[in-house]
Amino acid sequence: MQKITELDQKSPIAEAYRTVRTNISFSDVDNEIQTILFTSTKQNEGKSTVIANVSYSFSKLENCKVLLMDLDLRNPTVHKMFHVSNTYGLMDHLKNDRPLEKCIHKIEENMHVLSTGAMPPNPSEILSSKKMAKFLEDIKSNYDYIFIDAPPVGVVSDATIISTNVDGVMYVVGANETDLSHAQVAIENLKKADANIIGSVLNKYAMNQSSYAYYGYYYEQDSTPGSRVSRNKKSGFFGKLGTAR
Repeated sequence: MQKITELDQKSPIAEAYRTVRTNISFSDVDNEIQTILFTSTKQNEGKSTVIANVSYSFSKLENCKVLLMDLDLRNPTVHKMFHVSNTYGLMDHLKNDRPLEKCIHKIEENMHVLSTGAMPPNPSEILSSKKMAKFLEDIKSNYDYIFIDAPPVGVVSDATIISTNVDGVMYVVGANETDLSHAQVAIENLKKADANIIGSVLNKYAMNQSSYAYYGYYYEQDSTPGSRVSRNKKSGFFGKLGTAR
């Protein structure tokens, strides 16, 4: 994974991730947003790349301890992006009582990764268990932000199940790839589960030179505290973010 610190810090991509970070921070001023799930309609929309860079961006804030947790128990990818082992992970802690500290990978001082570990035969049942709900609540005391990479909500019900135990949901949309009707159905399913959808990210948007100039002006004018994360041309736009994973 190419971290945002390896990008030109004045580039639209690097700025886009920082803007996502800012808007998540101010997405709900009345309620604390600490656990945030990222999902999409289908695979290969760039969800895992987006959440990896957003979580890494948060870890660069002063005294901000971040955990990126992989809860895609069918097709885990987070460990590959950070080049860490998936021999032991969350499932080994929950099922085999392996100490959590032996399952978490410390990427940097404030950036930690928890992979899935052993692949379970019954992902939906594990995700909906009381043990998982308790774990997600207990782990909050160890981190300022917890980002959860979940499967596409339009493929399996896993993300909808997890959404009931997190503070907010971010929806990643692949430009010119996501079927609008499928996305609408997926989002409705999340709403039926009372998921708190705090925003969306448009990923893999091809910008031309004039768009880049517009982008720079747009963020300078509209990156204000208290603005919502989910944005359109009237209230903001996330621009081009990472490549698909």
